[in-house]
Amino acid sequence: MTTLLTPASVRTQAPPPGRRTGNRLGRLLGYLAMLVASIAVLLPFYWMIVSSLKTNNEVFTLPVTWLPAKPQWHHYVDIWTRSDMTTWLGNTMLLSVAVTFLQVLTGSFAAYGFAKIRFPGRDALFLLYIGTLAVPWQSYMIPQFVLLSKFHLSNTLWAIIAIQAFGALGVFLMKQFYESIPDELVDAARIDGMSEYGIYRRIMLPLSTPALASLALLTLVSTWNDFLGPLLYLRSSDLWTIQLGLRTFISQYSAEYALIMTGSVLSVLPIVVIFLLGQRYFVEGVATTGLKG
Repeated sequence: MTTLLTPASVRTQAPPPGRRTGNRLGRLLGYLAMLVASIAVLLPFYWMIVSSLKTNNEVFTLPVTWLPAKPQWHHYVDIWTRSDMTTWLGNTMLLSVAVTFLQVLTGSFAAYGFAKIRFPGRDALFLLYIGTLAVPWQSYMIPQFVLLSKFHLSNTLWAIIAIQAFGALGVFLMKQFYESIPDELVDAARIDGMSEYGIYRRIMLPLSTPALASLALLTLVSTWNDFLGPLLYLRSSDLWTIQLGLRTFISQYSAEYALIMTGSVLSVLPIVVIFLLGQRYFVEGVATTGLKG
């Protein structure tokens, strides 16, 4: 005879008082550790912002002034007149948008082929492609520079777009997400007569918004902060990005500490705004594509 357990017969026992105290203490220590880590990460950014509002003499004075008495807001006007900030930000924005668009397009399309289309040697080709992540760019940047110079792309923005438009990390990230989509959905679309391009455009892309947002944000930040690539390929000052421009600005105004901090704030401000706007999709994409540890 089987005895059924009713909800009334199932009783949950409360943890003993000592265990509850231990849980609360552990949770409190966890919050304290996260608070200390957050302060350690955010403090340099706060110091940079505050220093941009100080006079040059106040930037490195001790003790540190965490809130200037008279904020020097005019630095955010002066830097536009004393540097070519408009050109630097424009070039950086153009490169970031172009590279991000191409990376998302090529990465998502290649990942669809590796995840949902069966062909001989697919897994071996994918492993070979992903293996390029282990090869540092410094090991082949000279042959790449010679090749692009032969195509007359050196000292043009096309050189940066060409070397960053394709990336194995984007393919890996998108493939991980595509594999979470049931194959039955793709097979049903094929039975209904939809082409592979149609499945990719009408089914896979609309379902991949979090992964696409994560890939776009990672690529945008990487391209925006890239220094070595523009330093190698962009020699004309009218092609410089914000990172190259700030380096020159620092060498010209080495004693203008407050103005240098102002330029640093302006260089990271667009990325911070974009991240805050898309952080929900970014976190969701990281959680569903296997990037978390």
